[in-house]
Amino acid sequence: MSSSTDTKGRPSLSVLALASFVVSFLVSRVFTTISPATVVVHGGLHIHHFWYGLILLAVGGWLGISYNDVKIDRLAAILFGAGGGLIADEAGLLLTLRSENYWAGITYTLVIVFVTFLSILILIFRYHGVIHREFAEFLSSNASLYFGLFLAIVAMAFVIGADSVLVVVGSSVMAMIGCILILAYFIRRFWAKH
Repeated sequence: MSSSTDTKGRPSLSVLALASFVVSFLVSRVFTTISPATVVVHGGLHIHHFWYGLILLAVGGWLGISYNDVKIDRLAAILFGAGGGLIADEAGLLLTLRSENYWAGITYTLVIVFVTFLSILILIFRYHGVIHREFAEFLSSNASLYFGLFLAIVAMAFVIGADSVLVVVGSSVMAMIGCILILAYFIRRFWAKH
């Protein structure tokens, strides 16, 4: 079993699953916006589409771990992403368990955060060598010192003038990142001279 050929296809499967997630979410959101009265009701139960999403997740996951075939892997990634999109569309409903919160803003926020986080992870795993090299070059340049100073000063200004605990915590984290960049710059310069 060659690990180099096995891992080369995986990032494309991740992108395929992410694309199918986004399309599934958008289609289900558009459909429920255009036709909110179209629901499946059986025996007095309103069957929400997150149930279909759970089925797609289960089938996609099962296919993905049961077979070692490129076409089936692609199908599994599409089913898995589509199922996740159907579930994410009803995140507000699932978190509150009240159907009037179906249109909750938290649904959009969670989907945006999830898609952003997953996209960043895919890019990091795909290009980790290039990112590491570029970041090492950045840390050894004067730009990292200037960026660290700018980040620390601006973040401290927000900490001083903020009324919100969330802004203070976020700004404090950014100030610490700025200080770490400054410290890393001087450490690299010190080691380069010795």
